[in-house]
Amino acid sequence: MNVIHESASRRFVVRLSGGRGELLYTPVSPTLLDLHHAEVSPSLRGQGLAAGLVAAACDYARVNGLKLIPSCPYVAWWFQQHPEQRDLLG
Repeated sequence: MNVIHESASRRFVVRLSGGRGELLYTPVSPTLLDLHHAEVSPSLRGQGLAAGLVAAACDYARVNGLKLIPSCPYVAWWFQQHPEQRDLLG
């Protein structure tokens, strides 16, 4: 899965034939991002796209010394399933 970070649009996105998935965020401070909306095209749901988007956001946060707020219900659930990533929560 090729996740692209579109910083100007404040989102992580993956595009596949049949649709796309995206994870939108808002910078709260220079070191804190609010992950507020994940969405995947209905035809692509259940294939791990949303999980891949959150994982990409975590990788980005680690590389850039950022913390994350999981205000999207899916993102909050994902962090419950991945306790090894909870150190990124701000």
